[in-house]
Amino acid sequence: MGTNPAPGGRGAAAPAMGSFQLEDFAAGWIGGAASVIVGYPLDMVKTRLQAGVGYGNTFSCIRTVYRKESVFGFFKGMSFPLASIAVYNSVVFGVFSNTHRFLSQHQCKEPEAHPPHTLPDLLLASMVAGVVSVGLGAPVDLVKIRLQMQTQPFREADLGLKPRSTLGERPAYQGPVHCIATIVRTEGLAGLYRGASAMLLRDVPGYCLYFIPYVLLSDWITPEACAGPSPCAVWLAGGLAGAISWGTATPMDVVKSRLQADGVYLNKYKGVLDCISKSYQNDGLKPEFSPTLPLRAVLRSISPVSAVAGCSVYRRQVFFRGITVNTVRGFPMSAAMFLGYELSLQAIRGNQAVTSP
Repeated sequence: MGTNPAPGGRGAAAPAMGSFQLEDFAAGWIGGAASVIVGYPLDMVKTRLQAGVGYGNTFSCIRTVYRKESVFGFFKGMSFPLASIAVYNSVVFGVFSNTHRFLSQHQCKEPEAHPPHTLPDLLLASMVAGVVSVGLGAPVDLVKIRLQMQTQPFREADLGLKPRSTLGERPAYQGPVHCIATIVRTEGLAGLYRGASAMLLRDVPGYCLYFIPYVLLSDWITPEACAGPSPCAVWLAGGLAGAISWGTATPMDVVKSRLQADGVYLNKYKGVLDCISKSYQNDGLKPEFSPTLPLRAVLRSISPVSAVAGCSVYRRQVFFRGITVNTVRGFPMSAAMFLGYELSLQAIRGNQAVTSP
């Protein structure tokens, strides 16, 4: 975001500007493109961990993808997100910035003054951005995940059904356009918004924990004498905000990924609650009892441990699957997003103090 009235700008007031500014959308597009390029490989790993089968942990997933699909496997389906997510981030940042500016100026009597950042304004602007993001982002995320997941093995034994395509055969989708056409043909236009309710539950609180920490952290890092945050401060505040947001959003992100990915072959889930229930029943906390299990093996386990009548080792809770890669990926991806946004916004506006969130 920018400095006043959202992320970090302090110092002399800039020339008065209207509450609606198109520059925020242009800067958001540039930042969005940067974040996709930086974060896509780990996004692929995250999706495979959450909705795929046969991966033990993050490093196992990385090795498997590289061995079976080479380095290009980490960029499978990136062309569509690169074009669309840049537009998506443009809208999200533009909506947040202009909404926050409108709310701040509505409360401030002097049009050229920089109003302080208030939590209610930041919260409301973040929620509006989260709601708007789902309208654009749900189809984008759906296509991205379908393209990422179509090489996954199909568990016929679990479902008793024949797959449409399997590894080594012709993939279900030939590309983004074919994927969209196939979804519309088989599931209707509503199929493009499969998982949208889970995405709404993820993004509204997720963007609150994305924009608000960034604004507060960049203000805290930036010295009072400075007119705005330095690139280093933007990078650090943006990265930490992304890690916080993606880490806390993981449970609902798992549900969204599963809802969107299972349609590659068939629809196993009827909705959000059905997905949560079935995911917990099939992959939730399941004790693997072994009274003779060595203590050393228990301590090596990556899952929570409980000593019950000997030793019971619990598998990782399904709703936190991929939380490590989500959090790690969130830092560089969001750092690139905010840095690209801030620097491009300053370049667009020249030497003028940045006045948008």
